[in-house]
Amino acid sequence: MAYVSQDLKKKIAPSIKAVLKKYKVKGTIAVRHHSTLVVNLKEGQIDFIENFLGTPQRPNLSPRMDEKQIQYLRDSGRIDVNPYWYHEHFSGKAKAFLTELFAAMKPAGVWYDRSDAMVDYFDTAYYVDVNVGKYGKPYVVVA
Repeated sequence: MAYVSQDLKKKIAPSIKAVLKKYKVKGTIAVRHHSTLVVNLKEGQIDFIENFLGTPQRPNLSPRMDEKQIQYLRDSGRIDVNPYWYHEHFSGKAKAFLTELFAAMKPAGVWYDRSDAMVDYFDTAYYVDVNVGKYGKPYVVVA
């Protein structure tokens, strides 16, 4: 059963904060419903939304999104990072940051995942979420 305590969060927090500091990104660490470790990114030098949308030379998801969806992402200033597909949705510095952040959120010896979807068996230490911005509080890109 997925479970993460406040004590475990305090134990993992220094490694998460080190990654945030390395990439000059501000964020908070929280526990949601005793089962999910959450990092909410507030501001930083990495433009996650434009990186997520891609460029004409390197399209990520924008070909599969219509203009309303793309504009909504830009206007809201928030995006929930898929912890299983971030390496496909982001590139460059954003991908490097997320790779290090997820590694810090799942330290060896603490986090495990023995899930087997084929037999409907799910056993993991805890879940992880990374949110770029929050509802009503967009992520701010600083120069």
